[in-house]
Amino acid sequence: MTSRLYVALDTPDLARAKAIAQRVRYHVGGIKLGLEFFMANGRPGVGEMHELGLPIFLDLKLHDIPNTVGKAVQALYGLDPAVLTVHASGGRAMLEDAKAAAPLNTKVVAVTMLTSLDDSDLAATGVAGSAHDQVLRLTELAMSAGVDGIVCSGAEVAAAHKLWPKGFFVVPGVRPANGAVGDQKRVVTPRAALDAGASILVVGRPITAAEDPDIAAREIGATL
Repeated sequence: MTSRLYVALDTPDLARAKAIAQRVRYHVGGIKLGLEFFMANGRPGVGEMHELGLPIFLDLKLHDIPNTVGKAVQALYGLDPAVLTVHASGGRAMLEDAKAAAPLNTKVVAVTMLTSLDDSDLAATGVAGSAHDQVLRLTELAMSAGVDGIVCSGAEVAAAHKLWPKGFFVVPGVRPANGAVGDQKRVVTPRAALDAGASILVVGRPITAAEDPDIAAREIGATL
């Protein structure tokens, strides 16, 4: 069975990203490449990472007018990421255009609310209610727009899964029981996230900043 653990290679350094991916490749199900990596290395860098043979989660969190996002997704053709992120708050038309433009085998998932935010951050942006309520509102929007799933924290994934039983749920901000929280605010353990309905887990620093990333990935994988 393929591991449901994806390692977040949030670095602009291509050589470092490749080195970590090569060390953990037999203990993870895929690699996540975010804005730092893409801005520094672009399509050629993603192409080099593809050569490692691991599924790629391209975490670009696209958010713009529908036409622009649709064309941006089309511009990724040839890279064929396994997973691609857009922001749910971009609205129904943007989500529909993103999905329509994506390759058939790419799962388009909508980011509901970043795991670095909490209720007070939400209020500061003018959105009433709790983070939990906002995630469920955006889950309903994503489901109705026809994308494949959402990104949410482990704190909301059980409720989102209940709302959307066939959805694909990406849970970042996952930390081992003894791990440092860092700049994350809504975190759960890997096992708890899977039990609550996560489809894949995204783990970064607990693996990439470990003295031995391979051992760290194996230890987290052993809890799944």
